[in-house]
Amino acid sequence: MKQYLDVLREIIEHGVDKPNRTGIDTRSLFLRPMRFNLSEGFPATTTKKLAFKLVKAELLWFLEGSSDDNRLKELIGSQQTIWTANAQSEYWKPKARFDGDLGRIYGVQWRSWRAPDGVEIDQIAQVIERIKKDPYDRRLIVTAWNPGELESMALPPCHMFYQFFVTPQKQISLAMYQRSCDMFLGVPFNIASYALLLHMVAHVTSLSPHELVIVLGDAHVYHNHFDQAKEQLSRTQFSLPHIWLNPEVANIDEFTMNDIELCNYKYHPPIKAEMAV
Repeated sequence: MKQYLDVLREIIEHGVDKPNRTGIDTRSLFLRPMRFNLSEGFPATTTKKLAFKLVKAELLWFLEGSSDDNRLKELIGSQQTIWTANAQSEYWKPKARFDGDLGRIYGVQWRSWRAPDGVEIDQIAQVIERIKKDPYDRRLIVTAWNPGELESMALPPCHMFYQFFVTPQKQISLAMYQRSCDMFLGVPFNIASYALLLHMVAHVTSLSPHELVIVLGDAHVYHNHFDQAKEQLSRTQFSLPHIWLNPEVANIDEFTMNDIELCNYKYHPPIKAEMAV
């Protein structure tokens, strides 16, 4: 996770201070890439505890095509999720169709993108099928950024789109572009989520997960996270854990919470911080 910590430190030391819609200023830098070789371990932060149960629950929720915060609460077994504040925000609440509705966010776009003729496109199913049939296709892309439906989302996508890349050596990599990057709270979560997604897609396509590449657009640290970020940067890293996936699972839609485990995870205590909404 050195790549992540290096960007976090660079922002604190050299970023520019800017206002934003939340009312809490950020210190930001523009466009920073991070590369993670998954053969070296699963990229979970060790300088603070990663809430991996939340990571896998949210990813499974996306893959279900759900936008119902109540369903995410069921997966986590909690009355509060990382999406609850967005579901209840004044920006969105008057538009909601039912309590917990988040609109046409990530999972809906991934699994039910609306074509102009009204047909719903399952991008996940299509990209997995193309990986199996034409692995060197240069269109192995899933996008959540749908300009025509941004007003129908509680929060426009931060991680906007991703592309797969397969080699003749049967290795598969994933590159993701993230427009808005909350470096202290959100980005460690996003790194783990897309690393897990890459492992899962590799698993169901009989390929080996290779590199996760994340391009950070507006990479920022909120001013009220400075002390927490500096505390994290002062800590020594531990060895990376590894991921276990149930070998009996053959289809991306078959995964459950019990089919995914993070093994040999050693970490420093969590560091609390408020999420800006």
